[in-house]
Amino acid sequence: MDMIEVDADGVVAFTQALVRVPSTNDPAKGRSEQPAADLVAAKMREWGWDPVVYEAAPGRPNVVAVVEGGGGPGPTLMFEGHTDVVTEGDLSAWTVDPFGGEIRDGKLWGRGSADMKSGLAATLYATRALQLAGPFPGRIKVCALADEEGLMIGAHHFVSEGLAADVDGAIVAEPEAGEICAVAKGALRLRVDLTGKMAHGAMPQHGRNPIQAAGPLLVGLRALQDELQAAHPAHEHLGAVYVTPTVLQAGSQEQVNVIPAVASVFVDVRTIPGVEHKDVADRVAALAAADGITAEVSVLVDRPPVDVPVTDPVVAALAAAHRTVTGEEPVYGGVPGTTDGTVLTHWGGVPSVVYGPGGKWIAHQADEYVELDDIVRGTRVFAEAARRFLTGDH
Repeated sequence: MDMIEVDADGVVAFTQALVRVPSTNDPAKGRSEQPAADLVAAKMREWGWDPVVYEAAPGRPNVVAVVEGGGGPGPTLMFEGHTDVVTEGDLSAWTVDPFGGEIRDGKLWGRGSADMKSGLAATLYATRALQLAGPFPGRIKVCALADEEGLMIGAHHFVSEGLAADVDGAIVAEPEAGEICAVAKGALRLRVDLTGKMAHGAMPQHGRNPIQAAGPLLVGLRALQDELQAAHPAHEHLGAVYVTPTVLQAGSQEQVNVIPAVASVFVDVRTIPGVEHKDVADRVAALAAADGITAEVSVLVDRPPVDVPVTDPVVAALAAAHRTVTGEEPVYGGVPGTTDGTVLTHWGGVPSVVYGPGGKWIAHQADEYVELDDIVRGTRVFAEAARRFLTGDH
Protein backbone atom coordinates (compact mmCIF):
# COMPACT_ATOMS: atom_id res chain seq x y z
CA MET A 1 0.00 0.00 0.00
CA ASP A 2 1.41 3.40 -0.99
CA MET A 3 2.36 5.94 1.65
CA ILE A 4 -0.19 8.70 2.13
CA GLU A 5 1.11 11.99 0.73
CA VAL A 6 1.20 14.80 3.30
CA ASP A 7 1.77 18.53 2.81
CA ALA A 8 5.18 18.77 4.50
CA ASP A 9 5.67 22.49 3.84
CA GLY A 10 2.10 23.26 4.89
CA VAL A 11 2.24 21.52 8.26
CA VAL A 12 5.52 23.24 9.13
CA ALA A 13 4.17 26.65 8.10
CA PHE A 14 0.97 26.12 10.08
CA THR A 15 2.94 25.06 13.15
CA GLN A 16 5.00 28.23 12.79
CA ALA A 17 1.83 30.34 12.57
CA LEU A 18 0.45 28.71 15.72
CA VAL A 19 3.69 29.27 17.66
CA ARG A 20 3.56 32.96 16.78
CA VAL A 21 0.28 33.21 18.70
CA PRO A 22 1.01 33.68 22.45
CA SER A 23 -1.90 31.52 23.61
CA THR A 24 -1.16 31.43 27.33
CA ASN A 25 -4.07 31.76 29.73
CA ASP A 26 -3.16 35.18 31.08
CA PRO A 27 -6.12 37.57 31.31
CA ALA A 28 -3.90 40.29 32.82
CA LYS A 29 -1.98 40.40 29.55
CA GLY A 30 -5.10 39.93 27.46
CA ARG A 31 -4.01 36.44 26.43
CA SER A 32 -6.07 33.31 25.98
CA GLU A 33 -6.44 30.37 23.60
CA GLN A 34 -8.91 32.32 21.45
CA PRO A 35 -6.50 33.48 18.69
CA ALA A 36 -4.99 30.00 18.33
CA ALA A 37 -8.46 28.45 18.21
CA ASP A 38 -9.47 31.01 15.56
CA LEU A 39 -6.44 30.02 13.48
CA VAL A 40 -7.35 26.33 13.73
CA ALA A 41 -11.00 26.97 12.82
CA ALA A 42 -9.97 29.11 9.84
CA LYS A 43 -7.71 26.36 8.49
CA MET A 44 -10.51 23.83 8.88
CA ARG A 45 -12.92 26.07 6.96
CA GLU A 46 -10.30 26.61 4.24
CA TRP A 47 -10.45 22.87 3.60
CA GLY A 48 -14.23 22.82 3.52
CA TRP A 49 -14.67 21.37 6.99
CA ASP A 50 -17.41 22.65 9.28
CA PRO A 51 -15.85 23.27 12.70
CA VAL A 52 -18.05 23.84 15.72
CA VAL A 53 -16.79 26.12 18.48
CA TYR A 54 -17.80 25.33 22.07
CA GLU A 55 -17.09 27.74 24.92
CA ALA A 56 -15.43 25.66 27.65
CA ALA A 57 -15.22 28.96 29.56
CA PRO A 58 -15.57 32.58 28.45
CA GLY A 59 -12.89 33.29 25.86
CA ARG A 60 -11.58 29.74 26.07
CA PRO A 61 -13.00 27.80 23.12
CA ASN A 62 -12.87 24.18 22.03
CA VAL A 63 -12.82 23.65 18.27
CA VAL A 64 -14.22 20.38 16.92
CA ALA A 65 -14.58 19.26 13.30
CA VAL A 66 -15.95 15.93 12.12
CA VAL A 67 -14.51 14.71 8.81
CA GLU A 68 -16.59 11.97 7.26
CA GLY A 69 -14.66 9.42 5.23
CA GLY A 70 -17.32 8.83 2.62
CA GLY A 71 -16.47 5.14 2.59
CA GLY A 72 -19.44 3.82 4.49
CA PRO A 73 -19.98 2.88 8.12
CA GLY A 74 -16.99 2.59 10.41
CA PRO A 75 -15.49 3.63 13.71
CA THR A 76 -14.78 7.16 14.93
CA LEU A 77 -11.20 8.18 15.58
CA MET A 78 -10.43 11.28 17.62
CA PHE A 79 -7.30 13.36 17.11
CA GLU A 80 -6.73 15.67 20.07
CA GLY A 81 -4.45 18.59 20.76
CA HIS A 82 -4.58 21.61 23.03
CA THR A 83 -4.25 25.25 22.03
CA ASP A 84 -2.91 26.66 25.30
CA VAL A 85 0.76 26.92 26.20
CA VAL A 86 2.54 27.66 29.46
CA THR A 87 4.06 31.06 30.08
CA GLU A 88 7.39 31.87 28.50
CA GLY A 89 8.81 32.50 31.98
CA ASP A 90 12.09 34.37 32.41
CA LEU A 91 12.85 35.98 29.05
CA SER A 92 16.54 36.24 29.91
CA ALA A 93 16.73 32.45 29.75
CA TRP A 94 15.73 32.46 26.07
CA THR A 95 18.12 32.93 23.17
CA VAL A 96 15.24 33.26 20.69
CA ASP A 97 11.94 35.12 20.69
CA PRO A 98 9.55 32.76 22.55
CA PHE A 99 6.77 33.61 20.10
CA GLY A 100 8.87 34.29 17.02
CA GLY A 101 8.50 30.87 15.43
CA GLU A 102 12.06 31.10 14.15
CA ILE A 103 13.26 28.28 11.89
CA ARG A 104 16.98 27.59 12.16
CA ASP A 105 19.24 24.52 12.04
CA GLY A 106 16.36 22.28 10.98
CA LYS A 107 14.32 23.24 14.04
CA LEU A 108 11.32 25.41 14.77
CA TRP A 109 11.87 27.38 17.97
CA GLY A 110 9.38 28.88 20.40
CA ARG A 111 6.96 28.29 23.22
CA GLY A 112 4.54 25.53 22.30
CA SER A 113 6.56 24.34 19.32
CA ALA A 114 6.82 20.87 20.88
CA ASP A 115 4.08 21.16 23.51
CA MET A 116 2.07 20.87 21.44
CA LYS A 117 1.35 23.06 18.47
CA SER A 118 3.37 20.84 16.15
CA GLY A 119 1.31 17.86 17.26
CA LEU A 120 -1.93 19.79 16.84
CA ALA A 121 -0.91 20.89 13.34
CA ALA A 122 0.10 17.32 12.48
CA THR A 123 -3.36 16.01 13.38
CA LEU A 124 -5.04 18.52 11.07
CA TYR A 125 -2.71 17.88 8.15
CA ALA A 126 -2.81 14.11 8.63
CA THR A 127 -6.60 14.13 8.49
CA ARG A 128 -6.55 16.34 5.42
CA ALA A 129 -4.04 14.02 3.73
CA LEU A 130 -6.21 10.97 4.37
CA GLN A 131 -9.27 12.83 3.13
CA LEU A 132 -7.51 13.73 -0.13
CA ALA A 133 -6.21 10.17 -0.55
CA GLY A 134 -9.73 8.92 -1.12
CA PRO A 135 -12.72 7.52 0.74
CA PHE A 136 -12.28 5.76 4.06
CA PRO A 137 -14.81 4.16 6.38
CA GLY A 138 -16.04 5.95 9.47
CA ARG A 139 -14.95 9.42 10.44
CA ILE A 140 -12.29 11.46 12.18
CA LYS A 141 -13.11 13.94 14.91
CA VAL A 142 -10.36 16.58 14.97
CA CYS A 143 -10.31 18.47 18.27
CA ALA A 144 -8.36 21.48 19.52
CA LEU A 145 -9.19 21.88 23.20
CA ALA A 146 -8.49 24.59 25.76
CA ASP A 147 -6.77 24.56 29.14
CA GLU A 148 -4.77 21.33 29.11
CA GLU A 149 -2.01 23.11 31.01
CA GLY A 150 -4.46 24.10 33.76
CA LEU A 151 -7.50 22.25 35.05
CA MET A 152 -8.27 20.64 31.67
CA ILE A 153 -11.62 22.40 31.48
CA GLY A 154 -11.62 21.93 27.71
CA ALA A 155 -11.42 18.15 27.92
CA HIS A 156 -13.93 18.00 30.79
CA HIS A 157 -16.34 20.20 28.81
CA PHE A 158 -15.89 17.98 25.74
CA VAL A 159 -16.86 14.92 27.79
CA SER A 160 -19.71 16.61 29.69
CA GLU A 161 -21.26 17.76 26.40
CA GLY A 162 -21.42 14.12 25.27
CA LEU A 163 -18.93 14.66 22.44
CA ALA A 164 -16.85 11.65 23.46
CA ALA A 165 -19.80 9.26 23.41
CA ASP A 166 -19.31 8.17 19.79
CA VAL A 167 -15.49 8.06 19.85
CA ASP A 168 -13.91 4.61 19.60
CA GLY A 169 -10.30 5.64 20.12
CA ALA A 170 -8.26 8.80 20.63
CA ILE A 171 -4.72 9.78 19.69
CA VAL A 172 -3.39 12.62 21.84
CA ALA A 173 -0.59 14.45 20.03
CA GLU A 174 1.67 15.37 22.95
CA PRO A 175 5.46 15.34 22.40
CA GLU A 176 6.80 11.89 23.23
CA ALA A 177 9.94 11.65 21.05
CA GLY A 178 8.47 8.80 19.02
CA GLU A 179 7.41 6.69 22.01
CA ILE A 180 3.94 5.17 22.04
CA CYS A 181 2.48 5.93 25.45
CA ALA A 182 -0.63 3.94 26.33
CA VAL A 183 -0.03 4.43 30.05
CA ALA A 184 0.11 7.65 32.03
CA LYS A 185 0.78 8.46 35.63
CA GLY A 186 -2.10 9.61 37.81
CA ALA A 187 -2.19 12.85 39.78
CA LEU A 188 -3.98 13.39 43.08
CA ARG A 189 -3.56 16.80 44.71
CA LEU A 190 -4.77 17.28 48.24
CA ARG A 191 -5.13 20.18 50.64
CA VAL A 192 -5.06 19.39 54.34
CA ASP A 193 -6.35 22.16 56.62
CA LEU A 194 -5.42 21.75 60.27
CA THR A 195 -7.50 24.00 62.53
CA GLY A 196 -6.55 24.69 66.14
CA LYS A 197 -6.98 27.76 68.30
CA MET A 198 -5.21 31.10 68.02
CA ALA A 199 -3.25 32.32 71.06
CA HIS A 200 -0.41 34.57 72.17
CA GLY A 201 3.04 33.02 71.79
CA ALA A 202 3.75 33.84 75.42
CA MET A 203 0.72 31.85 76.54
CA PRO A 204 0.61 28.76 74.28
CA GLN A 205 -1.36 26.88 76.90
CA HIS A 206 -4.40 28.90 75.88
CA GLY A 207 -4.23 27.81 72.25
CA ARG A 208 -3.98 24.70 70.11
CA ASN A 209 -1.09 24.89 67.66
CA PRO A 210 -1.89 23.38 64.23
CA ILE A 211 1.76 23.71 63.16
CA GLN A 212 2.73 21.08 65.69
CA ALA A 213 0.16 18.76 64.13
CA ALA A 214 1.70 19.39 60.70
CA GLY A 215 4.99 17.80 61.82
CA PRO A 216 3.64 14.29 62.44
CA LEU A 217 1.59 14.60 59.25
CA LEU A 218 4.70 15.28 57.16
CA VAL A 219 6.49 12.33 58.74
CA GLY A 220 3.43 10.17 58.10
CA LEU A 221 3.31 11.18 54.44
CA ARG A 222 6.84 9.86 53.94
CA ALA A 223 5.88 6.60 55.64
CA LEU A 224 2.77 6.38 53.44
CA GLN A 225 4.92 6.79 50.33
CA ASP A 226 7.23 3.99 51.49
CA GLU A 227 4.21 1.76 52.14
CA LEU A 228 2.66 2.47 48.74
CA GLN A 229 5.95 1.85 46.95
CA ALA A 230 6.32 -1.48 48.74
CA ALA A 231 2.76 -2.52 47.87
CA HIS A 232 2.98 -1.28 44.26
CA PRO A 233 6.43 -1.90 42.72
CA ALA A 234 7.71 0.64 40.22
CA HIS A 235 5.97 0.50 36.82
CA GLU A 236 8.26 -0.27 33.87
CA HIS A 237 7.22 2.92 32.07
CA LEU A 238 5.93 5.16 34.86
CA GLY A 239 8.29 4.56 37.74
CA ALA A 240 7.28 4.73 41.38
CA VAL A 241 4.41 6.16 43.43
CA TYR A 242 5.29 9.46 45.07
CA VAL A 243 3.60 11.31 47.93
CA THR A 244 5.14 14.77 48.02
CA PRO A 245 4.23 17.65 50.34
CA THR A 246 4.76 20.75 48.21
CA VAL A 247 3.32 23.70 50.16
CA LEU A 248 3.12 24.49 53.90
CA GLN A 249 1.20 27.59 54.96
CA ALA A 250 0.78 28.84 58.53
CA GLY A 251 1.14 31.98 60.55
CA SER A 252 2.63 35.31 59.54
CA GLN A 253 6.16 36.67 59.47
CA GLU A 254 4.77 39.97 60.78
CA GLN A 255 3.34 38.25 63.87
CA VAL A 256 5.81 35.63 65.02
CA ASN A 257 4.43 35.99 68.53
CA VAL A 258 1.04 34.59 67.50
CA ILE A 259 0.04 30.94 67.35
CA PRO A 260 -2.06 30.67 64.17
CA ALA A 261 -5.48 29.10 64.09
CA VAL A 262 -4.90 27.25 60.83
CA ALA A 263 -2.03 25.45 59.10
CA SER A 264 -2.40 24.04 55.59
CA VAL A 265 -0.36 21.32 53.92
CA PHE A 266 -0.64 20.69 50.18
CA VAL A 267 0.28 17.26 48.87
CA ASP A 268 1.04 16.18 45.29
CA VAL A 269 0.52 12.42 44.87
CA ARG A 270 1.66 10.70 41.65
CA THR A 271 0.23 7.25 41.14
CA ILE A 272 0.56 4.22 38.89
CA PRO A 273 -2.05 1.65 37.81
CA GLY A 274 -3.36 -0.28 40.81
CA VAL A 275 -3.28 2.62 43.27
CA GLU A 276 -6.77 3.76 44.28
CA HIS A 277 -6.98 7.50 44.76
CA LYS A 278 -9.81 7.37 47.30
CA ASP A 279 -7.80 5.01 49.48
CA VAL A 280 -4.83 7.38 49.39
CA ALA A 281 -7.00 10.38 50.30
CA ASP A 282 -8.55 8.43 53.18
CA ARG A 283 -5.09 7.46 54.44
CA VAL A 284 -3.94 11.08 54.38
CA ALA A 285 -7.07 12.11 56.30
CA ALA A 286 -6.28 9.48 58.95
CA LEU A 287 -2.70 10.74 59.23
CA ALA A 288 -3.93 14.30 59.73
CA ALA A 289 -6.06 13.44 62.76
CA ALA A 290 -4.63 14.93 65.98
CA ASP A 291 -5.87 15.62 69.50
CA GLY A 292 -7.39 19.07 69.77
CA ILE A 293 -6.92 19.78 66.07
CA THR A 294 -9.60 19.53 63.40
CA ALA A 295 -8.36 18.14 60.09
CA GLU A 296 -10.13 18.56 56.76
CA VAL A 297 -8.83 17.03 53.52
CA SER A 298 -9.93 18.55 50.20
CA VAL A 299 -9.30 16.91 46.82
CA LEU A 300 -8.08 19.64 44.47
CA VAL A 301 -7.26 17.45 41.45
CA ASP A 302 -8.14 13.80 40.84
CA ARG A 303 -6.72 12.35 37.65
CA PRO A 304 -6.41 8.55 37.82
CA PRO A 305 -3.62 6.76 35.95
CA VAL A 306 -4.26 5.57 32.42
CA ASP A 307 -3.57 1.96 31.45
CA VAL A 308 -4.76 1.11 27.93
CA PRO A 309 -3.66 -2.33 26.66
CA VAL A 310 -1.19 -2.25 23.77
CA THR A 311 -3.54 -4.64 22.00
CA ASP A 312 -6.32 -2.03 21.90
CA PRO A 313 -7.11 -1.13 18.27
CA VAL A 314 -6.04 2.51 18.58
CA VAL A 315 -2.67 1.57 20.09
CA ALA A 316 -2.13 -1.29 17.65
CA ALA A 317 -2.95 0.93 14.66
CA LEU A 318 -0.52 3.58 15.86
CA ALA A 319 2.22 1.00 16.41
CA ALA A 320 1.71 -0.44 12.93
CA ALA A 321 1.78 3.06 11.44
CA HIS A 322 5.01 3.92 13.26
CA ARG A 323 6.59 0.74 11.94
CA THR A 324 5.42 1.43 8.37
CA VAL A 325 6.50 5.09 8.25
CA THR A 326 9.78 4.92 10.16
CA GLY A 327 10.87 1.38 9.34
CA GLU A 328 11.61 0.91 13.03
CA GLU A 329 9.97 -1.16 15.74
CA PRO A 330 7.84 0.98 18.05
CA VAL A 331 9.15 1.87 21.48
CA TYR A 332 6.55 1.90 24.24
CA GLY A 333 6.76 4.39 27.06
CA GLY A 334 4.65 6.21 29.60
CA VAL A 335 3.51 9.76 30.23
CA PRO A 336 5.11 11.02 33.47
CA GLY A 337 2.30 13.53 34.01
CA THR A 338 -1.29 13.70 32.87
CA THR A 339 -2.80 14.77 29.55
CA ASP A 340 -6.26 15.39 28.14
CA GLY A 341 -6.19 11.67 27.40
CA THR A 342 -6.59 11.08 31.14
CA VAL A 343 -9.94 12.88 31.03
CA LEU A 344 -11.02 11.23 27.79
CA THR A 345 -10.28 7.74 29.11
CA HIS A 346 -11.52 7.97 32.68
CA TRP A 347 -14.49 10.27 32.29
CA GLY A 348 -15.26 9.75 28.61
CA GLY A 349 -14.63 6.01 28.41
CA VAL A 350 -12.41 6.44 25.34
CA PRO A 351 -9.24 4.35 24.92
CA SER A 352 -6.44 6.88 24.39
CA VAL A 353 -2.80 6.77 23.42
CA VAL A 354 -0.24 9.59 23.49
CA TYR A 355 2.26 10.09 20.65
CA GLY A 356 3.58 13.11 18.85
CA PRO A 357 6.45 15.17 17.49
CA GLY A 358 8.87 16.86 19.85
CA GLY A 359 11.24 15.82 22.60
CA LYS A 360 9.81 14.11 25.65
CA TRP A 361 11.52 16.43 28.14
CA ILE A 362 11.67 19.74 26.23
CA ALA A 363 8.19 20.93 27.23
CA HIS A 364 7.96 24.05 29.44
CA GLN A 365 11.68 24.84 29.09
CA ALA A 366 13.35 27.95 27.67
CA ASP A 367 14.44 27.63 24.03
CA GLU A 368 11.74 25.03 23.37
CA TYR A 369 11.98 23.61 19.87
CA VAL A 370 10.83 20.82 17.58
CA GLU A 371 12.71 19.21 14.69
CA LEU A 372 11.11 19.98 11.32
CA ASP A 373 11.62 16.38 10.21
CA ASP A 374 9.84 15.25 13.37
CA ILE A 375 6.76 17.33 12.50
CA VAL A 376 6.52 15.81 9.04
CA ARG A 377 7.21 12.29 10.26
CA GLY A 378 4.56 12.65 12.95
CA THR A 379 2.04 13.83 10.35
CA ARG A 380 2.75 10.79 8.21
CA VAL A 381 2.40 8.43 11.16
CA PHE A 382 -0.90 10.02 12.18
CA ALA A 383 -2.30 9.69 8.65
CA GLU A 384 -1.27 6.04 8.43
CA ALA A 385 -2.57 5.33 11.96
CA ALA A 386 -5.94 6.83 11.06
CA ARG A 387 -6.19 4.73 7.91
CA ARG A 388 -5.31 1.54 9.76
CA PHE A 389 -7.65 2.23 12.68
CA LEU A 390 -10.61 3.09 10.47
CA THR A 391 -10.13 0.16 8.08
CA GLY A 392 -9.33 -2.34 10.83
CA ASP A 393 -5.85 -2.99 9.42
CA HIS A 394 -3.98 -3.15 12.71
